[in-house]
Amino acid sequence: MSIITILLIVLVALLAGMEGVLDEFQFHQPLVACTLIGIVSGHMKEGIILGGSLQMMALGWANVGAAIAPDAALASVASAIIMVLGLQGGATDVNNAISTSIAVAVPLSVAGLFLTMICRTIAIPMVHFMDAAAEKGNIRMMEVWQMLAILLQGVRIAIPAAALCVVSPGVVTDVLNQMPSWLSGGMAVGGGMVAAVGYAMVINMMATKETWPFFALGFVLAALNQLTLIALGVIGVVIALIYLGLKEHGGSNNGGGSSNTGDPLGDILNDY
Repeated sequence: MSIITILLIVLVALLAGMEGVLDEFQFHQPLVACTLIGIVSGHMKEGIILGGSLQMMALGWANVGAAIAPDAALASVASAIIMVLGLQGGATDVNNAISTSIAVAVPLSVAGLFLTMICRTIAIPMVHFMDAAAEKGNIRMMEVWQMLAILLQGVRIAIPAAALCVVSPGVVTDVLNQMPSWLSGGMAVGGGMVAAVGYAMVINMMATKETWPFFALGFVLAALNQLTLIALGVIGVVIALIYLGLKEHGGSNNGGGSSNTGDPLGDILNDY
């Protein structure tokens, strides 16, 4: 990799790490991080494919109470760099490089939790410094400590990214090419299963008797080869507009009959 490419990748990693806390511009999301790394490294198509696959996996990752979700930022950045190194080293099978990157994303995301704990432990005295500044009414110093704490989250991704960038592409390519077919195939199947589990976790959180018909309809429409993604998107928008129209009409009907909850499909199902 050239120096410019390494600097751009480190910048993307820094933004992804900070966004893991800020959650404002979504740089830490796999689809965004992998695509950006693919763009700066000249492998945009492969970056989008990898990011889309990892995004399906990360759909079910969410912080619940004290339980911290796996680190999507480190998983996205590190797996994208590994894929780029394999492709730049002349990997014979592009799909193998992408599948392997997907498979290593899970252990990388778990390793990211360890780095997160280190950063949050270091941030504890920063909070005390901010408290001291607040007692003195020094707003500027409070802002400085806050920016340093957020920057620390970015550094925890930027340093591993920089370390991976200096690895010889030939080393990564040799590892990918020497991998036996049963192992590469198993990692590809495992990566696909993890993505399915992530999507299933989202369905488990969202699934109600009102939403199940829409899930079923979406899967049926997606199975039709004649429909493109644009067509599916238009159908989804139309269904959403129809549903909102029925909801508004149902909410304004205050006459007798069955109860009106503002959810037309729910009212129909509740009658049975």
